[in-house]
Amino acid sequence: MTHEETLQLLYDETLVGNAPVVADAVNQGLASGLEPERMLYDALIPSLEEVGARFERGDYFVPEMLIAARAMQGALDILRPLLADTGTAEVGTFVMGTVKGDVHDIGKNLCNIMLEGAGFHVIDLGVNVAPERFVAEVEEHQPDIVGFSAFLTTTMPMFKANINALEKAGLRDQVIVMVGGAPVTQEYADAVGADGYSADASSAVKKAKQLIQLRREAVAA
Repeated sequence: MTHEETLQLLYDETLVGNAPVVADAVNQGLASGLEPERMLYDALIPSLEEVGARFERGDYFVPEMLIAARAMQGALDILRPLLADTGTAEVGTFVMGTVKGDVHDIGKNLCNIMLEGAGFHVIDLGVNVAPERFVAEVEEHQPDIVGFSAFLTTTMPMFKANINALEKAGLRDQVIVMVGGAPVTQEYADAVGADGYSADASSAVKKAKQLIQLRREAVAA
């Protein structure tokens, strides 16, 4: 198989979430001298972007997104150490967690895979994450963005508690805060003082990139 055929296969099979074929194609590509960066930027990321576009149009739903994301994850597991060796530039660092009192993680995990696929270094804190833990991880990793996920209306007030904790620790101005989850709205995100909100994993990546770009332009100005 030529390199172009391998890239096309990766694109097509990631789109339909065929994880075993994607993993095999990555390994075959590497064996034939195909660069990890080309597989990532010419096939895998474009495929996941198409998945996101189909989701936004209503052609794909959460299950289709999840199986495509899992296929992408399998490819990333193989490529990540190789990409690190080649010094592939990361877009930024993203600390992510589901807030205290909430143990839902499908949306968060989907966001993480999409963010990783787009070139972010993602630090996943898991579920039921207390404000103190978010503060400690932001202090340690100094991420560009911290993301709070909530699936329940009863746990959404933790967004404000987390932001207050960051303010108390003197870290609020050093990090972009993004929030999301099924019941969350733009209005709620604005009310608690978040910098960004996204309704789904696909738009989370776009929003994260925009916010980092704006932050860097402001610093440079």
